[in-house]
Amino acid sequence: PTNAKAMITSGNVHLKDAHKTLQFWLIWAVLCLNVSAGIGIIGAASPMLQETFGGRLFGHPSVGFAQFSDAQKAQAALVGAAFVGLFSLFNIAGRFFWASLSDKIGRKVTYFTFFTLGFLCYAAAPTLATLGMLGVFAAAFCLIASMYGGGFATVPAYLADIFGTQYVGAIHGRLLTAWSTAGIVGPVIVNYMHDTRKAAGVPYDQIYHPIFYVLAGLLVAGFIANLLIRPLDKKWFMSEEEVAALQAKLKSRVEAVTSAVGSGGFDIRALLAWAAVGIPLAWGVWITVEKALVLFK
Repeated sequence: PTNAKAMITSGNVHLKDAHKTLQFWLIWAVLCLNVSAGIGIIGAASPMLQETFGGRLFGHPSVGFAQFSDAQKAQAALVGAAFVGLFSLFNIAGRFFWASLSDKIGRKVTYFTFFTLGFLCYAAAPTLATLGMLGVFAAAFCLIASMYGGGFATVPAYLADIFGTQYVGAIHGRLLTAWSTAGIVGPVIVNYMHDTRKAAGVPYDQIYHPIFYVLAGLLVAGFIANLLIRPLDKKWFMSEEEVAALQAKLKSRVEAVTSAVGSGGFDIRALLAWAAVGIPLAWGVWITVEKALVLFK
């Protein structure tokens, strides 16, 4: 029931069996490691930029973070906020871009791309910081942010490829424990290493260098986990009769809900609703991009 070349199954795995497979836990590791490497730096994005680049953020490269005056702190905070905003935009955009691209190149290749590009970005970050290449440094972390968001958007389709579509929603719900775990692992790694190195008297502009290398190591582990993912053995798939019975129950429920709610459609109310969401979002994107241009001047 599985197309081994495309890694897309034509069968369906029952929810009660999904977590018994090695593939579930490999995808769990893939998501956890990808998210850990991204989420660990999200909360520290602004202070990371300020501490690493110091006065180079506002045209005074000889001034370190520790020597900031109150006025310079305010200037650096504005640049840091712009960086966080840009980071967030790429996080959102990555969910659309990478998920769409994965339909063409496949989920496994997409995650290979995440782990390879992410590793290169983190591994190059200390050098970019030392050379004062603020624009390239910011671009590298925007790429990381896009792949952080893309990982979330792509993993449901990865699960559907391996386990089928019948229970993909519920299986995805269980897989999100990987996100919860990453929400602890990533920030703990970054914050612990930062505080330890700061207490040891390491200069601010060098505090994050080994942190970047550790996060790059997480992506290497994720690359290996993704490499090990293979199509499931046919013993895990439900019979055609089981699937047909479940789909019949689902169809009756959907018909009942549809008859109660109505057929819907795109009318003036839908247009106004989209406008209410889209116009403020577009305005926010424009303001963020405008402020973020300072990073590339």
